[in-house]
Amino acid sequence: MNKIYIIGIGYKPLDKRAREIIAGSQIILASKRLFEVFKGYEEYEAVKDKVKVINNVDETINFIRTHIKDTPPNPPLNKGGHGGVVLLASGDPTFFGIGRRAVREFGKDAVEIFPDLSSIQIAFSRIKESWDDAFLMSLHGGPDPEKRRRLPYELDDIPYLLQKHNKIAILTDKENNPQTIADVIARSEIPHLSLRGNAVPKAISRTGSEQAQQSKDLRIASPSARNDSIKVYVCERLGCSDERIIEGTPEEIAGMTFGEPNVVILIRKNSLLSFPLVGNPSELSESVKKDCGQAAMTDKIKFGLSETEITHSRGLITKNEVRAVTIHKLSLPQRGVLWDIGAGSGSVSIEAARLYPEIKVFAVEKDEEQIENIKENRIKFDATNIEIIKGQAPDVLINLPVPDRVFIGGSGGAIKEIIEFVSSKISSGIVVINAITIETLNEAIKSLENKGFVVEVSEISVSRSKTVSGKRHMSALNPVFIITGIKQ
Repeated sequence: MNKIYIIGIGYKPLDKRAREIIAGSQIILASKRLFEVFKGYEEYEAVKDKVKVINNVDETINFIRTHIKDTPPNPPLNKGGHGGVVLLASGDPTFFGIGRRAVREFGKDAVEIFPDLSSIQIAFSRIKESWDDAFLMSLHGGPDPEKRRRLPYELDDIPYLLQKHNKIAILTDKENNPQTIADVIARSEIPHLSLRGNAVPKAISRTGSEQAQQSKDLRIASPSARNDSIKVYVCERLGCSDERIIEGTPEEIAGMTFGEPNVVILIRKNSLLSFPLVGNPSELSESVKKDCGQAAMTDKIKFGLSETEITHSRGLITKNEVRAVTIHKLSLPQRGVLWDIGAGSGSVSIEAARLYPEIKVFAVEKDEEQIENIKENRIKFDATNIEIIKGQAPDVLINLPVPDRVFIGGSGGAIKEIIEFVSSKISSGIVVINAITIETLNEAIKSLENKGFVVEVSEISVSRSKTVSGKRHMSALNPVFIITGIKQ
């Protein structure tokens, strides 16, 4: 099979092997921007007639697929050429680049990669900051709005990420540019590195000495002070003759315009309390420790997060006891794909993602408020293997990878349609459904059995103690039906 040679450019001269491959190439693919960059290389003049400009990634992949089929096998380089395709990439092709896509499409044996320096690496060197402790993210979804790829984190996640990370480096694009990034931070209503969720009302409601101590511990800043504690660096057109490095506060950067391409670096100057905790728990007051919850006090992964630890709204959360049985019924593999349909606050997604870091979890939810809760929980518990899918099932499930496990916590009245779609996707696997009504129970059983699943049902009736007039009583929660469908 002909090879695909992906050669990173932008910051340093090509090595001998890369020069030989380019000299012997039949065709060189490049985006418009990288074509302009390549013009500055001494190798350009000899091969300029071989360069084809393609800006769309999908079109590039399709062109390569067609080309390697229509050309003879690779002749040795010492005979004057090769049958492969040269693809010019920006910096390191394996760092949020096309290298990953090419390997996935054509296999590792078909791809050879020659990396340049990453733009992130260059950016940190320009501002003279270390980057081994930085959180790296891409907001570069591609130039075509209709074909923009899903990103693990979105623009609106940045204020939450700043609660956890002292340094964040961001690859930008035209939609997610330095101005919009800075504006999101400047407009954020999240007190910089203050506690979120259930801890916030407690902090506000305290009075006297407790409030004074807690304010000292939390150091909740005004918006102005908060944003002064964040430095924004915009590293513009790195490696070009008109390279610029601009430093400012979020408010300052939000009011400016920048040339492309660029990299944004956010640096939090003060190490304040975040969630989960970064720092020494022994230095905090007992009241703050209590408000934070045990999950914030340790880096250890544990099963059985409490409802008070997980950010949720209006009491809408899978209760602790029901969640434990649900996770057990899912019988999660070490690796694979989990769909959490009607994810709500994301409590099941969070538990699954933390227990099995190599599982890819897709949290499907249509409600905006709940999506914000999932985002916060994903960051709070560092569950980077969760991807949020906004919309109504089954419509939004079409382009998701085939699941190994499916949990349905909410169906929006479409339980039959969801089961039919899930069944069409999986040849074997487990589906677990939580239901509180007899109607949903009956519909779920019937639909699963019609699609060849072996069905079992458990009813979970939970009572919790509460103290009334100094005496302990048991108070019952709503019973929940847990329906498990197994297809082998």
